[in-house]
Formats: sequence, structure tokens, C-alpha cells
Amino acid sequence: MSFTAKDVQSLRQATGAGMMDCKKALENTSGDMEAAKQWLREKGLAASAKRDDRDNNQGVVALSIDCPKAAIVKLKCETDFVASSESFVAEADALAALVRTKGEAAVNDRAKELEDLKILLKEKIEVGEVVRFEAAPGNIMDSYVHVQGGRGVNVVLVEMSGATEELAHDIAVHVAFARPKYLNKEDVPADVIAAERATLETITRNEGKPEAAIGKIVDGRIQGFFKDIVLLEQPFAKDDKKSVSQVLGSAKVVRFAQVEIG
Repeated sequence: MSFTAKDVQSLRQATGAGMMDCKKALENTSGDMEAAKQWLREKGLAASAKRDDRDNNQGVVALSIDCPKAAIVKLKCETDFVASSESFVAEADALAALVRTKGEAAVNDRAKELEDLKILLKEKIEVGEVVRFEAAPGNIMDSYVHVQGGRGVNVVLVEMSGATEELAHDIAVHVAFARPKYLNKEDVPADVIAAERATLETITRNEGKPEAAIGKIVDGRIQGFFKDIVLLEQPFAKDDKKSVSQVLGSAKVVRFAQVEIG
């Protein structure tokens, strides 16, 4: 029984095996598709049954930065053992470099390499968050990478204007550990604030506070909520007597991004 390139592709899609392995399987089974699937399985080359159902909350976060362009790519897998492997980290680095130079959609250019990596490492591997910055003229970028087990697990990228590299780096470190979700209060969606206010009103009322005082108490607690989630409102990590906004002075955070494992 003969087979075509389309048969090889169909076998690859069905099994997750590499292209050359699929071709070899069809050659060894005279083009019988079901027999080829079994051949790949027996050789340990076929993907394990339905990896799509597995959790893949491990991985690596890779950074590629060369001003004015920078990129962060999260590559996800199932175990920290695979996440720390040389081939896995190298692929994440290659993806980040590609995104930095060509754009976020460029991850698709390495689809074959990702498929081959799945077969090699026998885990559910996929690209997670992808971030790309291109700084405006005159702006600077800096970053922070928190490394654990030989791999990046918490990566921050900031773009700033009117700032020194030292200040930009300090802000990146602050973001890594304070984990703000928004740059300023105006960025917080109205529905998020409304939901938090409703929760705080219930908590305050359950504490037995006088009804007439609840509004004022909740207003104060909303400010505390902003300090938790808004970068410019947060106490600065290196000097919590000052807010990030106070530390910035005339400098400005244009934008930031944080990508983490887990």
C-alpha cells in the first residue's frame, strides 16, 4: 500500500509524532494508517493519549531585550523537570528572540520545533503569554528576571520616560514582587471597583459599623484596595514610607508587563 505526503501529515496530526517518524512508520507498515499509529506507539514516538487534558502550569518565562525592542514569552509544560531542561529553555529563548525582532505572531514560525519538542519531552507543551514592547524614541526599558531552578519564572518589563536605568530597574524589581495589576487608578475598570466596593460594604456592615459611617469607611478601604493593585499607589518596595508615585518624581512609567509561572 502506497502513501502520500498528506497521509504523513494526517498521521502526524493524529499522533503528535515528528514528520520523519511518521514517514518511517508508514514505510514500515506499507502505508496502513492504523498499523502506523500502533508502530509509533510501540516505538514510544506517538504522543501520549490526549495531552490536551493535562495540566501544564509549569514552564519557563524567557526575556529578550535589545532597546528599543523587547519581548517576553511564556512556554508552558507539565513538570519542573522538563521546564529546567536545556532544550526546553533554549526553545523559550528562541521564541522570545523571534518575537522581539518580528512581532508577537512570529511564534507561529516555530510550530514545527514546538511539535518536535512535544515528542522529545513527552509532555503537553504550548506557548502561553506573549508580550512585546517597542519603546518610543527617548524612552528607556529595563527588566527583572527572577530565576528559580535555572529558569526564569517571574519576568517584568518596564518602559519609562525621563528616568535613569537605575530607577527603571528598581521599578521592575518592585513590580516583580508587588504584582500590581494596573498602572494608575484610572486604569482600573469601573466594574472591578464596583464589585470591590460592594464586598467592602458587606464586610463593614457585618462588622457592626454604624450605617451612617459605612460610606466613609468604605471610601477609605477602597484606597487600600488601590494600594494593592495599582502600581503608582503602592508603597515602594525599597522605601515603604513613599509611594511609587513619590519615588518617580518627574519620571513616568509608560507601561509595564509581568509574566509568571503559576
